[in-house]
Amino acid sequence: MPEAHNQDGSVLAAVSNAMVALHKEQFGRGPTVARSNFAGADTLVCILEDALLPAERAMVEIGDQNRVRETRSFYQAATADTFTETVEALISRTVRGFASAIDPDKGIAMEIFVLVPVDGKQPDERTT
Repeated sequence: MPEAHNQDGSVLAAVSNAMVALHKEQFGRGPTVARSNFAGADTLVCILEDALLPAERAMVEIGDQNRVRETRSFYQAATADTFTETVEALISRTVRGFASAIDPDKGIAMEIFVLVPVDGKQPDERTT
């Protein structure tokens, strides 16, 4: 069991590093803190701190948080495939859903990946 934990740790570190690199590549600046964790068996959550661009910080200062959210939403929709493909390659699992969010006041971005269950069955195919 410790081997699996260490393996997950290195995979999660690789995901965090990849998310920082993708943010830097896609937005011109990467977050300064990143951590990734599994939230249950089929969800991966990446938290990215100090993620705002200088222009976004200026918008927050003038009270335009909604524009930051809206702009980030457009960026993430345009680059969703890149984020999804990167995670799939790193964790050897298929992503069935991806969402991204930003808290402009705190400068925190959240990348959430919902994975196909290991058994391959979708939730609606399982018996409860």
